[in-house]
Amino acid sequence: MLFVCQADIEGNILKAIVICADDYGLSDGVSAAIEDLIARGRLSATGAMTGLPGWKRRAAGLKALVARHPADIGLHLTLTSQRPLTPARGLARDGRLPEIGPLVLRALAGALPRDALAEELRAQLDAFEDEWGAPPDFIDGHQHAHALPGIREIVIAEMTLRYGGRLPWLRNCTEPASWARRRRLGLRKALVVGTLAAGSALRATRAGIACNDSFRGLYGFTSEPPYHEVFRASLAGPGERVLVHCHPGHVDAELRRLDPLLEPRAREYAYLSSEACGEDLAAAGRRPARFRDTGSVPSLVGS
Repeated sequence: MLFVCQADIEGNILKAIVICADDYGLSDGVSAAIEDLIARGRLSATGAMTGLPGWKRRAAGLKALVARHPADIGLHLTLTSQRPLTPARGLARDGRLPEIGPLVLRALAGALPRDALAEELRAQLDAFEDEWGAPPDFIDGHQHAHALPGIREIVIAEMTLRYGGRLPWLRNCTEPASWARRRRLGLRKALVVGTLAAGSALRATRAGIACNDSFRGLYGFTSEPPYHEVFRASLAGPGERVLVHCHPGHVDAELRRLDPLLEPRAREYAYLSSEACGEDLAAAGRRPARFRDTGSVPSLVGS
């Protein structure tokens, strides 16, 4: 039997919601922040960048942590900005994966190297399993690249071939536009990402892969509006399998070397680790939970 709700100490019903941090393994500062938030019960999932050295350094400790504080651990498929695990011929240049802009343009033009993409996906899945000793609970993508045309087909095909007996869930980066408009914050970005990812969730569900039915947490990584407003807005609205993604982290030298997103990570961590976050979750009647504890069947209205 699936239990999707639980009560707080005052008897109020709390509905399950997935709160997932991206970029585990990017740097020790990012990974440590995510681990702390899992231990605090503020995160219920994280996606690992298995092509980076930080994954090997931290995977054993993360495994011990989630044995005490259960959470979904997935592959954060990385096809942009970092170094690939494979030659990635026709995709990488000078040993570096492309920026998201050129990748999107090639995806829309149908000009991506399918064999190179499939090889890199397999290598990153292998790197996950080598350290974790099990398949990922889910797959998503750095900068949402997994949902782009020409990439999503490869991801879905590999998932069904590799994990046909026990399929991970797959991040759906779309939701009905009317739902996004109710939140207002991050609307433009939500519509752009949703348009690029349109049809990916329907294709996945037809292959027997479960997806979330609402994707939230998008914003411009600016200080205004404050992150707590973005998070609060993400807790409201319809949907049974709601996913809120985030990017908390401690800024360290490794992060500065590898990624331009710095201060927003610190702001997100400061809020997510605060008492205010716990109060906002309780006020919204939400609790962080693993995907399997959310609603039974995603509606995918408007996907």
